[in-house]
Amino acid sequence: MGAMIDDSSYERYARGMEERVRPALAACRKEGWLDPSAAERRAGLEPAGGQLHYCAYDAAAFDALREDGATGAFHGCIVISHGFTEFAEKYDELAFYFLLAGYSVCVIDHRGHGKSARDVSDPALVWIDDWQRYAVDLACFAQTVGQSYASGQPLNLFAHSMGGGVGAAVLERHPMLFDKAVLSAPMVAPQTGMSMWLTRALVSLVCACGLGRRRVMFQKEFDPAAPPDLSRYELSSEARERWYHKLRCEHEEYRTYCASFGWVRQAMRLNRAILDRRACSEVETPILLFQAGHDLWVRNKPQDEFIRRVRDGGCDARLVRIEDSEHEIFSMPNAVYRPYLEQILDFYADPSVGAMDD
Repeated sequence: MGAMIDDSSYERYARGMEERVRPALAACRKEGWLDPSAAERRAGLEPAGGQLHYCAYDAAAFDALREDGATGAFHGCIVISHGFTEFAEKYDELAFYFLLAGYSVCVIDHRGHGKSARDVSDPALVWIDDWQRYAVDLACFAQTVGQSYASGQPLNLFAHSMGGGVGAAVLERHPMLFDKAVLSAPMVAPQTGMSMWLTRALVSLVCACGLGRRRVMFQKEFDPAAPPDLSRYELSSEARERWYHKLRCEHEEYRTYCASFGWVRQAMRLNRAILDRRACSEVETPILLFQAGHDLWVRNKPQDEFIRRVRDGGCDARLVRIEDSEHEIFSMPNAVYRPYLEQILDFYADPSVGAMDD
């Protein structure tokens, strides 16, 4: 791959994004809307209503730009499943690198995030009635938009945090959907600051009292007038974190920031579903899971257990621990980000991975 965006200062990073990345993405981007209601009905869910927003980037249109470092060869499509309170545009830089490597890229705004439909009036709040809705939506997106952009070539998954937990559930329920999957600091289990059993008991009680749509204690909405709080991102690239903050300030729909008790309850249910031994044994897609050594948002031990159980089921599943990384590995400085990205691209391109299954 070619040179990465210079993140040595915010000014240089912003210039790279504004002058190189954004124009290139705009030239090959199509924004669209997905109606998942039919897929939800087939899965036994009552349709929640509303449509889901997505961005899709066509590798052929990108190749016509003749960007420095572009491969010029088409290798398929990568579907991106974003994390909690995130949005498609946050992945612009990563999408750009995937396009340079010859992949079309499709990114969906999960329900309650970005420009997609929301089920609560509070724009800062994330709530979901059933975690399975996320999984049905992602599978539907991959089966329709993702497959169309893959054009008969491999369809791969990149899934981060909450999106990684959802992605893991999709791999268990749709073993043949993706050719390869990268799970980046996936939310096999959220970090709640208390034990798992106590978290389950607390959120179940609160939801039973009809307070599932209330914000979890001490969580505040995003304040665009306040400077970015970088106290929890001491190792991350300051330039990238400031860029994400800028995007939230510019777009009201990107200011989703808080968990509801109902969302936490569903995250705990997702945890049990993902780690079910029978479900793990259904996975056939080769997995590369990245674990962050300084992760404040998800638990590492459940990731270890997931990989063990998938391996026990006979699937190729690998775990790479990046000791000096925080939760968002793609938000780290280039010294960490580049080798991480190179491992991802090598994994997608390696013909020996999963070859025994062919």
